[in-house]
Amino acid sequence: MDAPQPVTGTETSARESPSRWSRWFSSTHPVKPGMLSRLYSLPSILIGLLFTLGPIGVIIAFSFMSRPDMGGGVVFRFSTEAYEKLLFRHDFFGNRSFDTRYLAVFGTSLWQALLTTVICVALAFPIALWMSMKSAKVQQILVLLVTIPFWTNLLVRTYAWMLILNENGPINWAMRLLGIGSQQMLYTSFASVIGLIYTFLPFAILPMYSALSGFDFRLVEAAYDLGAHKLTVMRRVIFRAAMPGVMSGVALCFIPAFGSYVQPVLLGGGRVLMVGNLIASQFAEARNWPFGAALSTVILAVTLLGALIASVIGGRASRRAGE
Repeated sequence: MDAPQPVTGTETSARESPSRWSRWFSSTHPVKPGMLSRLYSLPSILIGLLFTLGPIGVIIAFSFMSRPDMGGGVVFRFSTEAYEKLLFRHDFFGNRSFDTRYLAVFGTSLWQALLTTVICVALAFPIALWMSMKSAKVQQILVLLVTIPFWTNLLVRTYAWMLILNENGPINWAMRLLGIGSQQMLYTSFASVIGLIYTFLPFAILPMYSALSGFDFRLVEAAYDLGAHKLTVMRRVIFRAAMPGVMSGVALCFIPAFGSYVQPVLLGGGRVLMVGNLIASQFAEARNWPFGAALSTVILAVTLLGALIASVIGGRASRRAGE
């Protein structure tokens, strides 16, 4: 039998030092039988980047372009005029002064988003806690009931609230029956907030329920046995365990509510101007694409900041709940 040929230093280095391509896409662990290597995920990664970061990059690029003299679109000439318009305005003589109109729109959006988030979290926590205390079969039914609104188009649900809140709707009918008299509820800030709460309440319930569904309620009994009061048990045991779900619910409610468009238009009747409506008007009626892109970029920055804060606080809450 022939003796095995010795392996040269060149061959050894070639085996031990994989190429840069392999280091990027190959797994650090041996691939198990029946599994694919990391290289096969490359098409999905490229498609995901194309359809997520691609549109965001286009919007950010448009925000630094110039507006054409006529019509919509952009002129490929670098300009910061769109961002300056957020804070300043120029009169006929070219004098620049501080402008608070768009800051007021952002303030309205922020206030409605915060109000929606606080109410959704306050309503969702007892509902999620009650759901988690039921049997497994009942929990499945309750989760199904919470997700039923998602089976219907958002526009249909919003038009249903328009029928409920209008002057001849069931709420005003009951108020007239009680002698209170009808109230103007539709096309107000109140109606806009009601629509936002109804839309995003399930987004607050589900993550809190997910955090509490595996909670061991024997810890509550142990806390009572040790002499803890109800509020102490709720604050230091139950709410601490639900905190990761609470932060997820805050992020899932605040981020989409801040840039909401449908509810302020249909339920607010255009009287409640939020950032989403302002962006739509800039791309449609005003034909000022750079300014609309700048507003979108600011919303993106605010939502990313909010998501980052919620992620950090939620991560700390998860570690504390694990302890």
